Amino acid sequence: MLKIVRRFVKNEAGATAIEYGLIAALVSVAAIGALTAMGTSVEGAFDSVASALCTDGTYDSATDTCS
Repeated sequence: MLKIVRRFVKNEAGATAIEYGLIAALVSVAAIGALTAMGTSVEGAFDSVASALCTDGTYDSATDTCS
């Protein structure tokens, strides 16, 4: 019985899988954060372009119209 417990404690196969899972989760969180931040700036850029193209005045992004 003691041999089985020692073998179980020394077995690192599951630990490697857990480490890869944690790394994948960290990369996913970083990617989501980066894409969220980039999406906000891209939205601002498109609003600026739409406002510049609007001949009636200013562009309202909430209603997607020129006013």
